[in-house]
Amino acid sequence: VVLNDNKMSISRNVGSMARYLARIRTEPSYFRIKGRVEGALDHIPLIGAPLHHGLTSAKSLLKQILYNSTFFEDMGFYYYGPFDGHDLDKLIEVFHNVKSIDHPVLLHVLTKKGKGYPFAEQNPGAFHGTSGFDVQTGKAAPSGQTFSGVFGDCLCRLAESDGRICAVTAAMKSGTGLVRFAQKFPKRFFDTGIAEEHAVTFCGGLAAGGMLPVFAVYSTFLQRGYDQMIHDVALQRVKVVLAVDHAGIVGEDGETHQGIFDAAYLNTIPGVKVFSPSYYDELQQCLRQALYHTPGFAAVRYPRGAQLFRPCDFRLSGRPFDLYGGAEATVAVVTYGRLFSFACLARLRLEKRGISLRIVKLNRIKPVDDGAVRSAAGAERVFFFEEGIRQGGVGERFGFLLSQSGFRGRFYLHAIEGFVAHATMAESLNGLGLDDAGMERAILTECGAQ
Repeated sequence: VVLNDNKMSISRNVGSMARYLARIRTEPSYFRIKGRVEGALDHIPLIGAPLHHGLTSAKSLLKQILYNSTFFEDMGFYYYGPFDGHDLDKLIEVFHNVKSIDHPVLLHVLTKKGKGYPFAEQNPGAFHGTSGFDVQTGKAAPSGQTFSGVFGDCLCRLAESDGRICAVTAAMKSGTGLVRFAQKFPKRFFDTGIAEEHAVTFCGGLAAGGMLPVFAVYSTFLQRGYDQMIHDVALQRVKVVLAVDHAGIVGEDGETHQGIFDAAYLNTIPGVKVFSPSYYDELQQCLRQALYHTPGFAAVRYPRGAQLFRPCDFRLSGRPFDLYGGAEATVAVVTYGRLFSFACLARLRLEKRGISLRIVKLNRIKPVDDGAVRSAAGAERVFFFEEGIRQGGVGERFGFLLSQSGFRGRFYLHAIEGFVAHATMAESLNGLGLDDAGMERAILTECGAQ
């Protein structure tokens, strides 16, 4: 195990003796001598075992005094280090030497976050996960508003007039838009570190104490707290709001960060209400609704980056769903979140091919409103497009409700079937058939051009 310690959370080794011990303990001769001495002591009648025990105790005490390594050895590891993680020659030597050890080994390696790039060294948090920036100045490329930024600003405004509101994050203050909140309300801002499980339970405790906790977390990291969401929030019927950032495809953040599972696993938790806005003003409205007009557990999920295309005649309604386009159209598209923008663009493309669409936009995806099901059931063909995993997702639930309503038409579900590889957001959505071109293609395949 390599402990990459880039924040100096474990103190430096002290003095020449500590450096000498760290060096000599990685020498092959040390381990050979160590094994021989221990073996010889064990074979001495009567006094051998006490001598072995005494030698081990003295060595452990010295290690604890010098660099407090017994924590790791209590877990069954041989601890070695700390070493300079930027000294490649030394690391190669250390790795070569410890290969002969027939025991779990922990190497403590000290590194500097952003090493080699001065701007990153000075502000490592800002460069932890960054998009395009000017290499000469270190300044990020202009990005304008984002869902994360709008969320953070809205929460600040709400907190100014409501002293119960507090923000919780798991080592993601900057990424979730909470920097300004932390500055303005330091006593109501809590960073639990990389411990989403603890963060969820902590929110449950805050809520039980009369606060209004909002846990801002990336979709992909929230799944770590699934057990706590059930037992410590939903089952307790306390008021906790999840701000689920980076929901859906995340682009350059990579395969492990795709936010494609939250809608499905939140679907399994009784009592939680889940909102999925498409635009900034909807995000703010959903946040207020989750805080003040939704009993118990609620979640507001929104994508990475900026809002997309918005029809000039689309108006904020505040309803659980919106019906957009021709109400008499025989083809219906049902979707939610960011994909509504692509559905609107697909509608414009299909009109040129003689196909009219009605679009059912789900603003609340759990529970699905009965009116949304009825609005779709009037069509002959219903296409559901979902930027999330198919199994257990909103689309599967909607299809079931549609069948229960007496719908006799055709239902087509287009959702994500597996893990999504690293690519740009546009490339991923296009490859999955979830952008406007993909929607047009799917509908034309089934309906044909009239």
